[in-house]
Amino acid sequence: MKELACIPKKIIRFQDTNGNKHYGIINEDTIFKLKVGFPEIISGIFEFSGEQLSLNQVKICVPVEPSKVVNFGWTFAGHAKETGGTANLKEPFLFLKPPSSLIADSEVICLPPSDLTDKVELEGEIAIIIGKQCKNVKEENVFDYILGYTVFNDVTARDLTKTDPQFTRGKGFDTFGPLGPWIATGIDPTNLRITTTLNGRVVQDGNTSQMSLSIPFLVSWISKVMTLEPGDILALGSPAGTCPMQDGDTVTVEVENIGKLTNYVRRAS
Repeated sequence: MKELACIPKKIIRFQDTNGNKHYGIINEDTIFKLKVGFPEIISGIFEFSGEQLSLNQVKICVPVEPSKVVNFGWTFAGHAKETGGTANLKEPFLFLKPPSSLIADSEVICLPPSDLTDKVELEGEIAIIIGKQCKNVKEENVFDYILGYTVFNDVTARDLTKTDPQFTRGKGFDTFGPLGPWIATGIDPTNLRITTTLNGRVVQDGNTSQMSLSIPFLVSWISKVMTLEPGDILALGSPAGTCPMQDGDTVTVEVENIGKLTNYVRRAS
């Protein structure tokens, strides 16, 4: 029975051919299946089942089942300006997405009927996965509470966020939260390139170093507002270049040292 005394680089949640969900460690295209699941994996001790699978044998799942999805808006000045927000805020603009918005890599973003919204846009982001209960945490201790990082697409009905006094409806449709494909651990999140392509064309190209508010500040700040639980998601905001998506489009968000998240856009029937 093989154990690891430290958290590995990439943690994947997947569904096997029998419909059962498991956690594993992925190395290139090989998954090493774990006996334990979340939140046991945050202990840093991994017990392997001995089974190995190829990535093409499984269905990738959303990597966690959070109690909440916390979103920080306008953390990139360019995106704030292009959407009519306020750049260089001293405190973040905050909103929540429901967990029901989450979908995994390779799943479909469903555009709502046009009578509900006719301008759905992409926003490529990096997201934090919380590793242990987090409340009133000091900035210098924040990284002790982070399990790792993943890729997020904050899909937005831009016409609705322009008219509604708060963003719940425009951000909260089912499938408006693509997340994954896995959780990367042991990386420095402060200087990572974020790119988004729409049908192969680069539409966003930013870097976490451009954020106007630091990750320790953001996590500490929100932990004074609400208790963060293991598996909760903190989406850190989008660089400039948000743009509409149409039926038939393919959108890929890539974050350096983490991976690529690809989803297909279809109009709901």
